[in-house]
Amino acid sequence: MSGKSSASRGEARFDTALGVCGIGWTESGVACVRLPGDPGIDLMSPMPVNTPAWLSAAVDGIRRLLSGEPADLTGIPVDLATVPPFLRRVLVEARSIPAGVTETYGNLAAKVGRPGAARAVGQAMARNPVPLVVPCHRVVGASGAMCGFSAAGGVVTKRRLLDLEARASKA
Repeated sequence: MSGKSSASRGEARFDTALGVCGIGWTESGVACVRLPGDPGIDLMSPMPVNTPAWLSAAVDGIRRLLSGEPADLTGIPVDLATVPPFLRRVLVEARSIPAGVTETYGNLAAKVGRPGAARAVGQAMARNPVPLVVPCHRVVGASGAMCGFSAAGGVVTKRRLLDLEARASKA
């Protein structure tokens, strides 16, 4: 994405309780999310004023989620047009994992018709272009162990996100 501030395509940064995030979009939906500490956020422009309502809702939802408030991002349109088919299937399935719930890589593999492909699902989660909107942090190891997380802070960030969601679900 080019950093354009057009309402139909662009990318921008915005502040959250955990730090600066970035979001990229097309006319079809959110195409990327960058979490605090991810490279390149500082090169993004501030969020433009004239954006589609769904983009404002996505930013507001991410802000709520990262401040420990309940946030439902399932209605936010996502643009996965450039994502390979297997990754897209995994992301669509992962998006259905409710807040406060975790799913194992193996169970997610079975749900997308690839039982035994837990490692491939793990690799797909690591390539998730829209974390939080597609909650890859809710996917854990077979024993419930926190395994890998590609965002800055790794597993510590994953645990923090799950803790925020658990706290929000009790509110």
